[in-house]
Amino acid sequence: MIKDTPAGRIGSMVGASGPERVLIAASFVNRVGNGLFNAASALYFTLVVGLPAAQVGGALTIAGVIGLCAGIPGGHLADRRGARTIMMLALAVQAMSMAALVLVESWTALTVIATVDQIAAAAGGAAWGALVVRVGGDRPARFRAKLRTFVNLGVVLGTVGAGLALAADTRGAYVTLILGNAASFALCALLLLLLPRYPVLAAPPRQSRWLAFADRPFLTFTALYGAMGLQYQVVSLLLPIWISEHTAAPRWTVAALFAVNSAFCVLLQTRIGSRIETPHHGGRAFRIAGLLFLVSCPMMALAAYTPVWAAVGLVLAAIFVHSLAEVWESSACFALGFGLAPDHAQGQYQGVLGLGFSTGQALAPAILTTVVLGLGTAGWLLLAGFFAALGAAGPPLARWGMRTRPQPGIAAEATG
Repeated sequence: MIKDTPAGRIGSMVGASGPERVLIAASFVNRVGNGLFNAASALYFTLVVGLPAAQVGGALTIAGVIGLCAGIPGGHLADRRGARTIMMLALAVQAMSMAALVLVESWTALTVIATVDQIAAAAGGAAWGALVVRVGGDRPARFRAKLRTFVNLGVVLGTVGAGLALAADTRGAYVTLILGNAASFALCALLLLLLPRYPVLAAPPRQSRWLAFADRPFLTFTALYGAMGLQYQVVSLLLPIWISEHTAAPRWTVAALFAVNSAFCVLLQTRIGSRIETPHHGGRAFRIAGLLFLVSCPMMALAAYTPVWAAVGLVLAAIFVHSLAEVWESSACFALGFGLAPDHAQGQYQGVLGLGFSTGQALAPAILTTVVLGLGTAGWLLLAGFFAALGAAGPPLARWGMRTRPQPGIAAEATG
């Protein structure tokens, strides 16, 4: 029997089946590498390589925009050639492109290499979604919740490692972080060799090749998913600026809110997410997330009108509510994003979903800094209402989506 200790509880979260453990380990390794790189990349190219910040931002923006276009064809290729194969190829490309970044000395080289990396990342992300469905087995919701728990934990550990290297502030330390991320891609690809070679699922006859683009409920959900994704940058971008410029809370509060957010997402994801299995469950969970954001955003705004001790307490309480909402929202999006997609086209559907999310993340900084910060408290209240309205659309969207899915009897007749 597993002892009731922190290590025992972490160990019990890992899936019982071999493929589940393999994909969890691969995703964990990959996200540790991401945590190492994300915290240091901008500083490396500006402070060590010597590129102007505007050029670094421009190169990464170009790479990101071009990469957006690769997710859907990459996902379709995963459906037709096997998700494991496409994901391993994408990881191999990312390992090589990441290692090549240490040779960058010009804006052109950074743009080209970063673009290759982002194309591979988008294609690999769609293939990863299709692979999650195949590995998840009979309890996909529980597996997805466990997977996200360890993904969050990997990012936390990688970020801590990056912090130690950044304290050294040497070229060697930055290069070590970049090569560490490259090694994580290579190790992740090798771990995927331990997965079974899942057979490709045949598409029903006379069905459109680009099925996702004709699926109006799924496209609507993709738009909602991208819009609700603004909540991630509330924590990473908006709240730190608000704390430093509009509240009496000390600067260390920013570090504390990241720690609280990460800890609660790790601890609560499996407990909550394992119960959200069907699209109908997902619709209700999406509504709960919107209502929780409706509570957390005004709490963040109120911190600007309180003394130091109260501001700190309000911010930490708000981030707890926000983290709880994030867990409900991510669990809802798993249930709807995977549940509305047909098994034979999961890669293509995940590519579409990734495009929606990435578009939302690209627009988020401009929206949050101009609208919310520009309007102050009124902007926070507007944001809270926006999240609540998005959440309220969850249950009717789930019902619409399920009404338009092929019924089992009809599907069997079509393939007979």
